[in-house]
Amino acid sequence: MKKVLLIEDDNVLRENTAELLELSDYNVITAPNGEIGVEKAKQFIPDIIICDIMMPVLDGYGVLETLSKNDHTKYIPFIFLSAKTERQDVRKGMNLGADDYITKPFFEDELISTIKSRLAKAAILKDQRIEPSAQHKNHEGELKTLSHLKNFFDDNGAIYHYSKNEVIYTEGQNSKYIYLITRGAVKCYIFEENGKELTTALHKEDDLFGFTSFTENIPYRETATALKDTEVVGITKSELSTILENNHKLTLEVIQLLASNLAEVKDQLLEMAYSTVHKKTASTLLKFAEKLNPRPEDPIKISRSDLASVAGIATETLIRTMTDFKKQGLIEIEGRTIKIIDLETLKQMY
Repeated sequence: MKKVLLIEDDNVLRENTAELLELSDYNVITAPNGEIGVEKAKQFIPDIIICDIMMPVLDGYGVLETLSKNDHTKYIPFIFLSAKTERQDVRKGMNLGADDYITKPFFEDELISTIKSRLAKAAILKDQRIEPSAQHKNHEGELKTLSHLKNFFDDNGAIYHYSKNEVIYTEGQNSKYIYLITRGAVKCYIFEENGKELTTALHKEDDLFGFTSFTENIPYRETATALKDTEVVGITKSELSTILENNHKLTLEVIQLLASNLAEVKDQLLEMAYSTVHKKTASTLLKFAEKLNPRPEDPIKISRSDLASVAGIATETLIRTMTDFKKQGLIEIEGRTIKIIDLETLKQMY
């Protein structure tokens, strides 16, 4: 049974979170402040640490800095759990060496899945430290699939956090990085001559994006924006080029990925040209639902202009069509939140 050290000064939240973790088969050790948390970390050597930031005596940043200097605790995965959601706060924690950052309030699945992924990664890194030859197994020349490449991004890429609607890069900007989405969703788009926004792609968690050219210094040809709070990891084009030069099997997979992306764009263009308004709207709703949520039937929060730009129709036309869908009982609308009620009927429309 894995040991989790939970450092949290709020008694109710600490007890509730501890109970949640125990029900998920974790052995939970708790501490009410940072100073006691450091002592218990050194005493019990937990498998993972979940720590609040704003605490008396010693805050979360201090806890992480202290444990990072100790040979027995410096490799323990460390997750910040905090109500501080400003990007500079997140970046500060990550710069200090935190493995992840979960904001309050949080969903049970989010916490458990984060713990599992960080424990798995820690186990792999531990094996590599024990067996140096394992480093060569993850050498660029040994990367054979897209899954291997994504693991390389996760282990070696620079981590960036973006709030909802924050721009990741802009059209015309130097295209230095290729990105992997580790959490969230991203919209790519261009502006037509008349200033109208045209969405070119939607990317979800575990998608790669930002490709331009591996051989030429071509700027980004589109703008990328976070559709919700998003985490990405990036490696430089030169790094990726080196990997592909040493791994022909992986190169073929990347070519297939880019070909699939191109096919999706062609399908979207054909749909925009020939589909009925209802078909376009239904298809676009399902695309956003797929990209933004694990389950398409869960509510999505998206602007009407974003939906219209992907569908290739006027915003006013989209709003009228959405009203029709609502009257037919296919969707529910509350403000900017849309919930799909009849998933199968929408699928049959396209």
